This record gives sequence, structure tokens and C-alpha cells, in this order.
Amino acid sequence: MAKAFPTDNPFLRGYYAPVNTEADAAHLHISGEMPTDLCGTLYRNGPNPQFAPRGPYHWFGGDGMIHAFHVENGNVAYKNRWVRTPKWEIENKEGEGLSGTFGNPRYTDPRVFVLNSTIANTNIVWHGGKLLALEEAHAPFMLDPASLMPCGPDGGYETWGNKLCGPFTAHPKLDPETGEMVFFGYSAKGRFTKEVSVQTVSADGRITRAEILDGPFPSMIHDFAVTRNWIILPIFPLTSSMERAMGGKPPFAWEPDKGTHIAFIPRNGTVADAKWVSAPASYVFHPMNHFETADGKIVIDVMKYGIAPLFPLPDGTPSSAETPAARLFRWTFDLSGKANTFKEEQLDDRPGEFPRFDERYCMRDYRHGWTVSGNVAAAGVPRLEGITHYDLTTGRNATWNAGANDRFGEPVFVPRKADSAEGDGWVLSVIYRAEEGRSDLAVFEATDIARGPRALAHLSSRVPAGFHGNWRPGAL
Repeated sequence: MAKAFPTDNPFLRGYYAPVNTEADAAHLHISGEMPTDLCGTLYRNGPNPQFAPRGPYHWFGGDGMIHAFHVENGNVAYKNRWVRTPKWEIENKEGEGLSGTFGNPRYTDPRVFVLNSTIANTNIVWHGGKLLALEEAHAPFMLDPASLMPCGPDGGYETWGNKLCGPFTAHPKLDPETGEMVFFGYSAKGRFTKEVSVQTVSADGRITRAEILDGPFPSMIHDFAVTRNWIILPIFPLTSSMERAMGGKPPFAWEPDKGTHIAFIPRNGTVADAKWVSAPASYVFHPMNHFETADGKIVIDVMKYGIAPLFPLPDGTPSSAETPAARLFRWTFDLSGKANTFKEEQLDDRPGEFPRFDERYCMRDYRHGWTVSGNVAAAGVPRLEGITHYDLTTGRNATWNAGANDRFGEPVFVPRKADSAEGDGWVLSVIYRAEEGRSDLAVFEATDIARGPRALAHLSSRVPAGFHGNWRPGAL
């Protein structure tokens, strides 16, 4: 018999509580005017545990669930499905949770531990004609874009003919000019190891680079940056330790004394050519965009935390009295001299997360970006959220807020046409309506966020707090 979920964890209540149903709705009710030339599918991924976990639960550890909104001819259809990973399948068969968060061996059934299964709960991307559900400790998990069922040749996994070397990040970067996908994987030589893989897949699905970078210590590296000439891997002091995990201490913990170490690897070179820059301790889950200036400097816009949120100190005590918040900073690096230099500039003082931009401008200087404003890492406490548009050329920004306790999913930009100017299009976000206990798909004019949604597609159910998603254009 399945056990009830714990009631004392804020990441298992309210907006964060998992849903236990899979649904199909062919025609959502719509308020406003849904753009008739908006055609494609918004896929959104996030943790949605099928069963109560064993041991302490962490938000990052729930089973992946995909929420798909297909928009065509002014109509919106909705479908949600758990990602049917090997872990999900065995627990579904047994009717109970069999693993600890992050596969912690202290709590995980040997049958699940030996599977070394993905939970595929963090992102979902389209590349090379394949829809890939991602987390950051395993290979991508391939899904059919219409049914959301596994369809990979290797039990659902995509390994590019067994050429994949180690884990695969939840945040690969797609080069808009070449179609190449650049990615990395931390703990590349086994759980909680300090090595990091650096790899690329061509537009036609061939692994064209596979190397191992030796990091200074085992670290949770959630995201990274790529420019025309560089692959940039940040090693932040959010460390991992098998010894801690087996001793009942946190598998991941904040150790600021170790500092931040950033590797710059030439795209036309090897890891042996890496240049390193050291910086004060901080943590970044997500950059917005990253590019090179005309004089060769490297610019990375990041949502920076002074202290990593959601993780404790090595002894298990809180890393800070209150949940840290991220703010938008610009990092500029100069690797041209004898000493590699780094400076930062704060671009806004409001808290926010989940930065996005017009992906056609990836690796290029750009003007427009969007974030969820508010301290999204703080669960169980009141907070005001909204969608913020940044005009990085004028320095202006504008925000739209909904209800006092409503919550916003990551803002995803969709161009009006393939060749539209930067920022000419829509921003899509899934909004949780706290008073009604359900969600809406909101469609905004991308550079006029303050006016509010142009259209809302209404669900009678709830889309739980999730992480990332992307738009796939065209009919299913």
C-alpha cells in the first residue's frame, strides 16, 4: 500500500505538492485572444514524485513529469505524463517508493540502486529530431513528442550509439549557427567524483567531442556557458561527498571556503588548454546569455546567489538564516593578459530566477531577457512573484504580477516568425492560481509584459512547481 506523503516538508505541499493523475484535454477554455499564428508545443518538466520517498526528500529528487501545451489555430490542448524511467517503472509495479533522494544508497533498495536510473525531471529539449527529457546525472531520456512515451533504442536512453561519455547536463547549449549541441556532465567518473565531461553532438546526431576535465573538488554544476570560442565551466563550492551521504550527512553541502573556480576551455582546443579564473564563493543555477565582445572579452549574465540555496552546511545545519535569493549580475572576463581578470556588475536588485532570452541570439550580444521575479527558492513563506522583462540596451525593465500568492513558471520566448527581430514574439509561462488551486498557460507580448497576458488557457487542474521547458514549433 502506498504511503501518504510527509506533511512537514514545504516542497511537498501547496504549489509544490505532486499531482497523482495523468490527463488529456483537447480544448482548454481560453480568455483573451490566443494568437492564431502561434503553432507548436510548450513542453515543461519538473519533479512530481510518484510515491513518498525513503528518507529526507529534496525538491530536486522527484520523478519527472512532462506537461505539454499544444497551441494551434487558436486552440490549446494539454497532456501530462510521468517520464516512465526504469526507476518509475519498478516503483509503479511495486506500488511504493523504493529510493532515497539523489539515489542515496543509505535509503535506496538495491534493486533500484543497481538500475542507476535517471529521474529525467529538470529540462526537456528538442535536438536532431528528438525530444529529450533531462536531469544532470544520467543520459537523456527520449520521448515521443505526441504521446510523451519512451521511444529510445536503449530502453528510452539516448546514448548516440554508446558514444556518450558519462552523465549529461540538464542545460545543453545549442549553437544557432551550426546546430551543434554542447554539453557537460559532472561526477563523470562515478557518483560524487570531481571529474567533468565536456562533449558535443553535431546537428545530425554524432558525438564529435568527448573529454574529461579534472575539477578541483566534486561539485554540483547545474549550468554553464558557451560562446563562439569558449566552453565555460563554473566549479562552485556546493560540494558532494559519498562519505557524507553514507554517514547520514548531506550528500551535497555548501563549503564557501573552497571558493569558485571557472574553467575556460577553447572550443577549437582541448581541456589541456583550459584557462582558470578564481572568484569569491557564490552560486549560480542559471545564466541568462553569454557572448564575446568585439575586443575579445567574455560576458556572462547570471542570476547569482551569495550562498547556495536549498542545501545545508556539511554538518546538516542551515547555510543561512533565511533562504538566499538570486539577483541579475553581469560577469566580464578578460583572458588576453598575463593574468586572467574578472569583474562583476549588478544589473538589478530585485530577486529572481529562471532567466531566459531569445535563443536565436545564444552566444551573441543581445538586448532582451525575461525572468521570474521573486525568491523562487523560498517555499512555505509568502512571496510575490511576477514576470520581468529586461531591456539590456536601455537598462529599463518592466514586471507584471498576478495574485498575491500566485506562482509563475519559467518564461519561454517564442519568435513571431523564424526571421523576426530579436524579442518580436511571445513569452509563455504557466501560472499557478493559489486561491483556485489550478493553473493557466499565459501568453504575453514579449516586450510588453507589463500589460499582462494577451491570452490565458485555463486548466481545471494544477501544474506543480517545476523547473524548465522549451518550445517545439509546428504541428504534432
